[in-house]
Amino acid sequence: MARRCPEPDSGIESLSADEHELETSCEESTGCAEELPAGEGSSGSGSGSPSSSSSSSSEDDSDTEESDTRRSDEEQENKESQPVCNESDGADCLPHCKHCRKENAQREQVTPRKLSGGQYLMKLDAEGTYECSVTGLIFEVNKAVTINYSLLSWSKYAGLVKPPWVVGGPLFDVRCEAPSTLTSIAFPHSLCLGDGGSHLAFKVLHIKGAGAAIEPSTDFSASHVRWLVSSLSPVGPLIRSEEPLLYHGAVILYKAIDDDPSLLFRVYVATNNDSFIKDISRAVKHSKKKFIKIDKPPVCQKLLQNGKRYRLICEPEAEITPEEIEFVDGSLLKLKSYIEVYFEKPDDFTLSLVELDSGAAVWKAKLRESDWIHYDQNKNEQTRIPSSVKRRKSTNSFSEEEKHCSKKQRSNNYTDGIKSRSLLTDQQLMVIAKLFGVEWKEIAIECLQMEMKDIQQIQANEEEVNIQKFLMLSKWREREQSNGTAQALCNRLREKVSYEIVQALEGFLAE
Repeated sequence: MARRCPEPDSGIESLSADEHELETSCEESTGCAEELPAGEGSSGSGSGSPSSSSSSSSEDDSDTEESDTRRSDEEQENKESQPVCNESDGADCLPHCKHCRKENAQREQVTPRKLSGGQYLMKLDAEGTYECSVTGLIFEVNKAVTINYSLLSWSKYAGLVKPPWVVGGPLFDVRCEAPSTLTSIAFPHSLCLGDGGSHLAFKVLHIKGAGAAIEPSTDFSASHVRWLVSSLSPVGPLIRSEEPLLYHGAVILYKAIDDDPSLLFRVYVATNNDSFIKDISRAVKHSKKKFIKIDKPPVCQKLLQNGKRYRLICEPEAEITPEEIEFVDGSLLKLKSYIEVYFEKPDDFTLSLVELDSGAAVWKAKLRESDWIHYDQNKNEQTRIPSSVKRRKSTNSFSEEEKHCSKKQRSNNYTDGIKSRSLLTDQQLMVIAKLFGVEWKEIAIECLQMEMKDIQQIQANEEEVNIQKFLMLSKWREREQSNGTAQALCNRLREKVSYEIVQALEGFLAE
C-alpha cells in the first residue's frame, strides 16, 4: 500500500455534535470505531459472528425472498455478474488511468475455486500477501489458511451508510477457519486518486448483526483500501470527500429477447464496482422482460464525475429514453437507473456516451446483429426439441442461454463443428496461461494428465512463470494433436478452474 489513510482534521460541518466528538476521538486512537444502529429495513439481514452458522455466505443466501428453487438461476446470475475486470495477469484491471499513479507492488496472484451461491474458496499455503485474481481482494495472512468469501449487495444495507460517507467499492463477506490468521484485507475501490487522494478520507463499514461500525483503514493506494481485521463479517470501503468524486466507470448492455422484430436495449452506466454490477444483473433477471447480456468492452475511457450530466448518442438515430442523465453512484439504490434504446427496424449501430458540457466521448461501442443472433438461433433450436426431453424452463434468459451454450460445448460437431475442431493458437494459449493461478501445476497433472517430470523440465529451462504455463499448455496441445482445441481444453478444465478461464475458452469458440 502506498499511502497512509488521512484522518479528518477538524471534522465535517454536516456531522452532528456527537459524531464530531467521535471523529475527533478517532483521530487520537486508530482503534476507534464509529458504532451505527441498524438501517431501516435491514434488521435481520446482516451477518452474525463468523462462528455462527447463520453468517451471511452470500447475498443470495441471506435474502429471504429467494427460494431454493432458484438456485440454478442464482448460479447463472453470479456468472453474469462476474467482475468487469480482473488482475489475473498481474496488471491493473483497468487500462492505466493517466491521472492515477502506477503501482509497483508485487503480490502473488491466486485464482480461487468458485463454489455454488457465488462463493469463492482460496487455499493459501504459507504466510504472505496474496491477491485474488477474480475479485481483486488482497489478503495478508500469518500462516497457511483457507479463506471463503462472497460478494454482497450494498443496497441491502443502505440504511447503515450515513452522510457524509459514501460507498467506495464492493462489499464482501469474508470468513476463514482461523480468523486470527487473517491480519489484513485490502478492498478494491472504484475512484480515481489523481492528486494522491489528499482530499479523501477512507474508512470501512463493518456490518455486525443488525448494526454496523465505521472502522479506520490503515492505508490506501490508487486501487485499494487496507483494513486491519478486527473480526469477520461483511465489510466494504467508505469514502468522505470535500470535492466531487471521480470514478472509473463501466457501461453494461442488455438486449430484450422476444418475438418482436424491433430491437430494445438497456444501457446501464455504473461505477466499476462489482457489487453495483451484480445488482444490475439481479435487476435485469427480475425484470418482466427477458434479456441477454451483450459482450462489449465495458470500461469507460474517461472518468465519470458525480453530479455531471451525460448524453447517450446513437448512430443511426434511435429512440433513446432518457437522452440525458445525471451520474450518481447508485450502489445504495435498490432500483438501478438505465437508458432505453429502441430501434423499429434491426440494423447495426454505434452507441456513444458523451459529457454534456464538453462533448468529450466517455465510452463507445459498435453493435452488430452477430452480437445477439446466436442466442436467437439457439432459442429457435430449443423450440424443436421434444417436450419430453426438455429441462425445467428457467425463469430468466441467462439460464436458457447457459444451457444452450453447455449443450453446444458437449457436442464437437453440432452447430459449430468446424470452429470447435480448430487448434488453439499460441496467442490463445498465452491468454489462458496468464489466467492460471498458483495451482496451475496441480491442474496440469489432474486435468491434463501431465507428468511431474515434464513440469520440472519446463521449470528448469524457463524462469518466467507465465512462459512455464504456456509451455505446459503447448505440450498438451502437441500431445492431443488434432484434438488440441478450445472445446477439448474447456471440457478438461471446466470443473477445476475459474469461471474466467472457461469464459475465455468459450470466447475462442465463438470467434
